[in-house]
Amino acid sequence: MNFNMAEEESSVNTGKPGLKQAIENISSLISLSYSIKVFAVKWKSIRPKLEELLTNLIAIENCDFGENFSLSSTLEKILTTLKDCDELARRCIDLSYSGKLLMKSDLDIVSSKLDSHIKRLSGIYALGLLSNGSAILASRPSISASWNDMRFYVNDLLSRLKIGSVDMKKQALVAFNEAIQEDDRYIKIAVQIDSFINYLVNFLDFQDNEVQEEAAKAVSFISGFQSFRGVLVRVGIISPLIRVLECGSDLSKEFAAVCLNKFTENSENAWSVSSHGGVSILLKICNNGDNAVELVSLACKVLKNLVGVEEIKRFIIEEGAIPLFVKLARSKDEIIQISSLDFLQAMAYGDESIREVIVKEGGICALVRVLDPKSSFSSKTREVGFRGIVNLCFSSYDSLNMLINYGFMDHILYFLRYGDVSVQELALKAAFWLCATSEEAKKVMGDAGFMPALVKLLDSKPFKIREMAAETLSSMVIVPRNRKIFVQNDQNVGLLMQMLDPEKVNSGNKKLLISILMSLTSCNSARKKIMNSGHLRNIEKLAEAEVSDAKMIIRRLSSSKFQNIISGIWHS
Repeated sequence: MNFNMAEEESSVNTGKPGLKQAIENISSLISLSYSIKVFAVKWKSIRPKLEELLTNLIAIENCDFGENFSLSSTLEKILTTLKDCDELARRCIDLSYSGKLLMKSDLDIVSSKLDSHIKRLSGIYALGLLSNGSAILASRPSISASWNDMRFYVNDLLSRLKIGSVDMKKQALVAFNEAIQEDDRYIKIAVQIDSFINYLVNFLDFQDNEVQEEAAKAVSFISGFQSFRGVLVRVGIISPLIRVLECGSDLSKEFAAVCLNKFTENSENAWSVSSHGGVSILLKICNNGDNAVELVSLACKVLKNLVGVEEIKRFIIEEGAIPLFVKLARSKDEIIQISSLDFLQAMAYGDESIREVIVKEGGICALVRVLDPKSSFSSKTREVGFRGIVNLCFSSYDSLNMLINYGFMDHILYFLRYGDVSVQELALKAAFWLCATSEEAKKVMGDAGFMPALVKLLDSKPFKIREMAAETLSSMVIVPRNRKIFVQNDQNVGLLMQMLDPEKVNSGNKKLLISILMSLTSCNSARKKIMNSGHLRNIEKLAEAEVSDAKMIIRRLSSSKFQNIISGIWHS
């Protein structure tokens, strides 16, 4: 390869012809660099600089720079450096260099000069000495393109971000967003190219809304990859994101909130958000009824992450967050409801004093309201409501009367009968907790009709629901009054006896079922119905298998009162 750089060309026109010559020379050098087998590390570091310089010069081709002395001077120096670089490349290929140390030194000098040229061009762009003419974005490489082609494309986009008009910057950002959403390798390339991520972050403060929105969209997508979050944080993204939240367009604010939600999963970033005034701005967003639902929901999620840091949580409380979020929990919009209820649970987790404040501010009422069967809330919202009650109330018996007064028990019974599986499971947890509070609660539940609903769930497909239903029922029939109510329904005893069939594998925890039956045998009417159920043989089989509680049931049934009825039945 020979550059057309004879001595007589020292006075070459460094306008358009010189620019074209530089582009051709760099392209040749990049190709040549892959053939060099020695000083591989040095050439590997030089090649990206040649690529960046190339894309910058290609972008300048479509700019009007006239008799720009700064650019002409820079081009002349670039051509000289390229000539030196070409000579070094030849020596490396021919192995005609005089010494390794000297060659390393020469390569370092060329590398430094390339850095200087790139920086100089950036300075010319920044001063606005170039005006964009009919610049056209390069076509995005195909999905099967090589890494080098993709890198060239990203470098080309970077040059547009540097020197393009506002419209060109927007086009470049749109193209970048399309690329990274189709192929995340473009993100890796952008991260590797010096200053690309810096430009994205800087555009968050750009005055043009569309440019700001596209930049915010890009960083929000990149923040979805945990491996790249550290890069964004290191270039100082937190502060501009907070400014976007405060002053950006609605769309930019949503993208910024998405980013902050990802970043604040790390407590160190939570501190950064707080130190830049993010807490107050996020609370302001939540308190502004004119904000979009999605933005308020995202702000709730960010604040939820922040309360994981105790000091920040205390500040959030001081700023009046609890009454605000109890109010949001009553919102007509389910997205806001779910986010605010999640936030309140995060606030109360492991903190009894905060739990009490939430209850005092009307938190329980807001939660029970979500569970009203007459309301049109989704299963998702009801699940959050149940979890909220479990987390806020189940550690305190004082909350029981309040829940009952709000109609919580009726809501539980409804969802045990008619709820989706996910809601049923949560309703069962609530029923089990109510049983554990007091004997009076068991009586109230028995009178309300819980036991028939629980019996039906003993035959449910999900094992967990069968198990929890059996546990709750076992607790309820300890009360004599409930045993009498239970046996009034012939189907209750019959179904229970059927499920004790040893050959029926999918019938739940037989130990719990036997426990229920054991409690029932202390009731005369229950013993009679057990005898007449037509499934007594199931108990006999269990007794023959040395199940101690089954033996005990047989003994009770074999008492003198029933001796004549069950003559011939197995005795221990």
